[in-house]
Amino acid sequence: MGELIGERLPLTLGLVLLGLGGALLLALPLALLAVRFRPWDLALSGLMAFLQSVPTFFLGVVLLYALAVHLPLFPASGFPGFAEPQEALRHLFLPALTLALSRAAILFRMARGSLLEVMGQDYIRTARAKGLPEGLVLLKHALRPASLPLVTVLGLEGGFLLTGAVVVEAVFALPGLGSLALTALEARDYPLLQGLVLAMAALIVLFNLAVDLLYGLLDPRVEYA
Repeated sequence: MGELIGERLPLTLGLVLLGLGGALLLALPLALLAVRFRPWDLALSGLMAFLQSVPTFFLGVVLLYALAVHLPLFPASGFPGFAEPQEALRHLFLPALTLALSRAAILFRMARGSLLEVMGQDYIRTARAKGLPEGLVLLKHALRPASLPLVTVLGLEGGFLLTGAVVVEAVFALPGLGSLALTALEARDYPLLQGLVLAMAALIVLFNLAVDLLYGLLDPRVEYA
C-alpha cells in the first residue's frame, strides 16, 4: 500500500503545487490592478465571482474541449512520467490551469481586501506625501504587509486543491492520488482509503508548516519559540 501511494504521490503533489502557484500568479497581479485602477475593480471582481461559481469538473471539461480537442495545443489525458520534464509539464498544464482558475477567485478577494486595508495606513500616506508614484507605493510599501493574510489562505487552499485534485484527475485521466482514491472507493478497499487519508492529512500539515515559516520571511516581527 505504501509503495502504491508513493508512486502516485509525486504527480498529485506536482499538480497541487502548479495549481497553487498558478492561482497566485493570476490572483495577485489582478488584485494589484484592481486596487491601482479602480474602474477595473468591478469588472475583475465580477470575473472572479463567476470563476468561483463554476464547478471544477465543468471548468476542466471546457478547457479540455477548447485547448485539447478544438485547438489541440495540449494533451487531453494521460501522463508520461517525470522522465521528460517538458512533456510532463504539457500534460499537467490543463489540469493545473483548471485548479488555478477554480481557486484564484478566493486568493484575489483576500489579496484585494488586504491591499485596500493596508492602503489606508499612516505609513502609506507618508510615502505618498514624499511624492512617490502610486505604483511604487503599492508594490514597495503595501504589498509585503498585505501578503500575510494571503499566505494564511494559501495554506488552506493547499488542502482544498488536494480534494479538488480528485475531480481533476478523473477528468484528465491522471494516475494520481485522486484517481487512486476513486478506484479504492469503487473496490471498497478501506485500508487503502485510510492510507490515502493519512497521506493527504500529512500533506496539509506540511502546507501549513510552510505557511508558518513564510510568516518569518515576510514579517521580521514574527518570532518562533
